[in-house]
Amino acid sequence: MNTTQLECFLEVANCLNFSRAAERLRLTQPAVSHQIKSLEDELGVKLFYRTSKTVRLTQEGYLYIPYAGDILKLAGLSLARLRECRTEQPFRLGIGCRSTEQMALLRGALVRLRQEGTSLLPVFRLIPFESLENLLLEGDIQIMFTYEETAPKNGVYRQLAACPVACLCGADHPLAERMEVTLEELKETGQLAVCRPPVCPPSLFAIQSQLVTARGPGEVFFCEHQEAFTFLVEAGFAFGLTAALPGPVREGLRQIPLAGYPPLSFGAAYLPGDHDPQFWRFLRYLEEDLE
Repeated sequence: MNTTQLECFLEVANCLNFSRAAERLRLTQPAVSHQIKSLEDELGVKLFYRTSKTVRLTQEGYLYIPYAGDILKLAGLSLARLRECRTEQPFRLGIGCRSTEQMALLRGALVRLRQEGTSLLPVFRLIPFESLENLLLEGDIQIMFTYEETAPKNGVYRQLAACPVACLCGADHPLAERMEVTLEELKETGQLAVCRPPVCPPSLFAIQSQLVTARGPGEVFFCEHQEAFTFLVEAGFAFGLTAALPGPVREGLRQIPLAGYPPLSFGAAYLPGDHDPQFWRFLRYLEEDLE
């Protein structure tokens, strides 16, 4: 059953004339006749007595008029409500991050948007693996945060910060008070925690690999998540290499620049094309916060 059938039925019931009903509905008479016939077939009853000269409602036709009207009214109300919801619905911005440290960088921009009374609703996907890029390509998220060297090739990359390569260690680590360290010094410095790409940018992974080969298997902790990496370092089990994101270092940790290596580009990746104005404001606020 569809609303066109019901509209045709009610109009014919009102006019008792197929031609006049067709004119009012802006349909052809055969089209109206077809809709009535298909409705009668579906209901299993005759709704009209028809002759070459007259059209009359059957008893079943009389009984069906209020129900047809109620169904059309409910269909109209439901459609109006759905349209209303669509216009009132907040702008959902899917945001992809590989760690909670990356998520923390977004707080200032999101607070500013909320204080402006924006309708933006951030939806976070925290995934350390390659599947985060798939979510962007499939439209499940609209923006992801990544290093330039691991950004999607068919996306747009915008740098937000240049992140120095640094040694991350606990506050009581022997290196904690150093202002700078070298790779050669780190080759001889205790247990090591490492992450693999894409959590760790490939260029940083290459530096890590030099430290890994200088150690025995029992001196290296392999971590799949940035959180596990940071926890091991914070607990004093190991030190590690990191790209130092903007903002204060978490209490209990120290970041010591690694001499001789250029900073890594960290930023946002998104697909080309049109985006909601709130998307662009969010990105602009991030640039202002992280520059």
